[in-house]
Amino acid sequence: MKPLEIFLGVIRLPVDFILGVASFLLAYQLRLATDMIPGIQLPITADMFPNSTQYLIFATIATAALIMIFAFAGLYNLRRPEALNRQITKIFVSSLIWFFAIITYYFLIRTFPFSRLALINSWILALLLISLGRTILQIIQNKLYRRGIAQTRVLLIGASQHTEEILTNFFKNPQYHAVGYIETADNNISGLVYLGPLKDLADIVEANQIEKIIQCKDLPTEMQEISLRDFCREHHLEYSFIPSQLEVQSTNIDIETPAGIPVITLRPTALEGWGRVAKRTFDICGSLILIILLSPFMLIIAILIKIDDPKGTIIFKFLDDGKRVKRVGQRGQLFNFMKFRTMIPNSHNLRYSELAHLDTRQGTPMVKIKNDPRVTKIGRFLRKTSLDELPQLLNVLIGDMTLVGPRPHLPEEVARYSGHHKFVLTIKPGITGMAQVSGRSDLDFEREVKLDTYYIENWSLLLDLKILFKTVLVVFKRYEE
Repeated sequence: MKPLEIFLGVIRLPVDFILGVASFLLAYQLRLATDMIPGIQLPITADMFPNSTQYLIFATIATAALIMIFAFAGLYNLRRPEALNRQITKIFVSSLIWFFAIITYYFLIRTFPFSRLALINSWILALLLISLGRTILQIIQNKLYRRGIAQTRVLLIGASQHTEEILTNFFKNPQYHAVGYIETADNNISGLVYLGPLKDLADIVEANQIEKIIQCKDLPTEMQEISLRDFCREHHLEYSFIPSQLEVQSTNIDIETPAGIPVITLRPTALEGWGRVAKRTFDICGSLILIILLSPFMLIIAILIKIDDPKGTIIFKFLDDGKRVKRVGQRGQLFNFMKFRTMIPNSHNLRYSELAHLDTRQGTPMVKIKNDPRVTKIGRFLRKTSLDELPQLLNVLIGDMTLVGPRPHLPEEVARYSGHHKFVLTIKPGITGMAQVSGRSDLDFEREVKLDTYYIENWSLLLDLKILFKTVLVVFKRYEE
């Protein structure tokens, strides 16, 4: 999901809460105003009302309960948001359940709030205001989509009996822009641009900045060697298909039914929607706490680095040619990388020249030199204890990295990756990860990729916590050796 989609999805929760509380406050004022209308005499007078603080507490608790019911109804689903009419229907049903739950609660405790009329007005106003808020947010989102902002560019593969039905229904949603289609035979799709044959798929995707592929039919026999799912994983594309032709994976799937035709989307990771929000929140809070707690140790390390080798910098930020140190992040994006310097100055490129014969991982994209002669005395200690990676907490706080994920990738390494290796670029690289706590540099490269792939496909916050805990144990164990 794109940042704008996540923002407009997340903001629904605070907007619903604010409008819910506002409906109670407005109902309170309406009830007070009713007492001032001549000729109307209600059994409860204004002097029997709770004060504003008591009423605000009641409104806050009641609205929080409403938000919980909305959540159970799926009204905050980020990965598969529903059409506006379905949202409003769910808001009506959920708020009605909420209203009767409040009535039932006060009936059981044999008392009632200060005014049943105010409670009824609160329900009606909450229904109207929250529905209006959702409508306004949807209008804003659709206008942004129609301007091409955060719109998903879609490529269709194959022309089948369902293709045009999908076009006329699926793409009514302005979130999607149908760029064109690819066909392996002489079939045409009216109203859509033919972009070329399947064999040119990679070039077509790059030239048209495709973000999502929908496979509408099985590939012909001569094209079976092309796996669209693997292609999409390698190029970080969202992949959907009509399930009547293909087997379905058991996790990270979404199903939509435009024109009554089931279209299944295979997502590479659970890190979409609220999962992405939760992980980013966890990263911000965790990195801030760790930076504060570890800042004295980082200062001591900086001093030791300067004492050990006064000529070099404290932080490894520049390569031998003076260029900024880069790593490959999510979806292949380069970012500025930081770590404590552990080697003598201007020795980075020796791994590819004078020291290339010492590489213990020859034949793989990674370079690993045992007993590396470039490493300083304090550098060996920092590497052994992984303390050289502490400055990466700033990368996490900025948003280039995450606390837990695949290791940061060197651009020259990524250039040598095979197609399936690039799947590890699906998410942000991490300071630690499943591969790092399962053998670190002793792991075979393919094994490392498999571990990172498992993590990406099966992510959860609990898994992150387990890896972080195991990281601490691994570091202490390595220090004792």
